[in-house]
Amino acid sequence: MRAPILNLLLIAGVTGASLAQGQTQGQTIAPAPQTAAVSPDAIKQREQELEAARARQKSAEEAQAKLKAEITSLGQDRTQLNQQLIDTAANVRTVETKIDEAEARLRSLNGREQQMRTSLESRRADIVEVLAALQRAGRRTPPALLVRPEDALQSLRTAMLLGAVVPELRGRAEKLAGDLGELVALRRNIAAERDQLATDRDKVRNDQTRLTALVDERQRQQASREKDLDAENSRAIALSRQVGDLQGLITKMEQDLQSAAKAAEKAAEAAKQAEAKAAASAKPGPGTFKDRSRTTPAIAFASAKGLLPLPVNGNKIRDFGGSDGVGGVQKGISLASRPGSQVTTPCDGWVVYSGPFRSYGQLLILNAGGGYHVLIAGMEHISVNIGQFVLTGEPVATMGSTSQVASILATNASQPVLYVEFRKDGTPIDPGPWWAANEGEKVRG
Repeated sequence: MRAPILNLLLIAGVTGASLAQGQTQGQTIAPAPQTAAVSPDAIKQREQELEAARARQKSAEEAQAKLKAEITSLGQDRTQLNQQLIDTAANVRTVETKIDEAEARLRSLNGREQQMRTSLESRRADIVEVLAALQRAGRRTPPALLVRPEDALQSLRTAMLLGAVVPELRGRAEKLAGDLGELVALRRNIAAERDQLATDRDKVRNDQTRLTALVDERQRQQASREKDLDAENSRAIALSRQVGDLQGLITKMEQDLQSAAKAAEKAAEAAKQAEAKAAASAKPGPGTFKDRSRTTPAIAFASAKGLLPLPVNGNKIRDFGGSDGVGGVQKGISLASRPGSQVTTPCDGWVVYSGPFRSYGQLLILNAGGGYHVLIAGMEHISVNIGQFVLTGEPVATMGSTSQVASILATNASQPVLYVEFRKDGTPIDPGPWWAANEGEKVRG
């Protein structure tokens, strides 16, 4: 961004001649031949670079070891592990939002800077005339080549304070000074935004590393409890190939697959208890979900309206009941997200399917109890297994770099897209009433 602006704006003739001369020289002067010998300075520089790389690697290894020890110390404490999982996933999603906002601000600032540069370039003649007047006045002569707008701004302000600008040029000089001042401020804002963006990206990378380790520990514990996990997953994929629609898949899983059947049975029992509790208590709020040691839904799914968070950061590109892009009606919602975004569960529930299915790509189905199922599709990688109970806000998947859902691919979407569908007794329903209206009302597990 620190291009020689006034070479373009103030002295186009001199700059053009210089560029032309440089191009001619570039065409006629051959590069110097490389020497076979390596200088001692070059050897020393390479040694320093190698030492710096080794130091970075050692630091990364120490950080990984510390993280592993910290997570191992959690042991079998489900409450602490869940707390860490949900809090870290929430941190990742918060920073993802900040990155999105910073990038939007940068696009706006960069656009404004380009407008200012174009405007100043179009008034090159005015700028040259004002600077020439300053030079003729005998006051602080501006340098022949100005490469920083700050320098030109200071020259103009000094000249105006000393009365060096003739009256008829004062207005033009003041306008130019104002524009240059705005350009300087824009550049400072852009630099500040870039620094903050770099800091946020470093933070989200660190949090993602931590989250990966926590997810691995969660799944290791899950695998130790489910000895036949691999066989169950393989059987689930085989069963999914025998059915043609989502409801058939749900029914098949909960009837034929042991883990999914157990999950469905627990969901049914939990739903009865939650409904009885809901009938006897006041309207639930976000605080209802704070118990991270729970192994059943905190409340009945029907009572969670207005409390659930969207499972991924992104923009809604299709809503329930609208066109699905291939001539049908949308049975859920579609959210365009950033590549690699974290996906979290919108509700408590048991996993009754986890894997590829038809045109949905990777598909996750949760039994939320009371006849409700939540379907999430379009991720690149799912990190939970069939039969597992997950809490609201718990990390369960990550997005890829492109859309995985066939109906979204048909529209040439440039971003990965997450598809979310709610079902009640097998029928798709509008999920709108369940989503939290603002951040303060969202459940974090």
